[in-house]
Amino acid sequence: MTEPSPPIGPYRPVLRAGDWVVTSGQLGAAPGPDGTPAVVPGGTVAELRRALENVAAVLATESATLADVVKTTLFLVDMADFADVNAVWIETFGRHRPTRSAVAVAALPLGARVEVEAWAYAPRP
Repeated sequence: MTEPSPPIGPYRPVLRAGDWVVTSGQLGAAPGPDGTPAVVPGGTVAELRRALENVAAVLATESATLADVVKTTLFLVDMADFADVNAVWIETFGRHRPTRSAVAVAALPLGARVEVEAWAYAPRP
């Protein structure tokens, strides 16, 4: 499993609220050599793949998976990347495609091009 990028601010990356598991926005970042987060190289597609890996990693800390995700919000710096984003989305979620809002933003932390937050329904056993 991917080691999630550490948070870049004073917030929790994931929180369980009863049967719901909610993530903070996850960038396509990985821990750099000094342990601080750094955006992965390769542009929007590479960042989105890593952001979704980070979502999966923080969900796992609360016994949830991408299959439990029912709602996502996607933040994009450039809507011209929308078709590429959709291809990665299908690659990642297959037939289980959670609901999604896509929002154009002027900028994201660390100069990232994409950020993903997720809500998962994952009742405790």
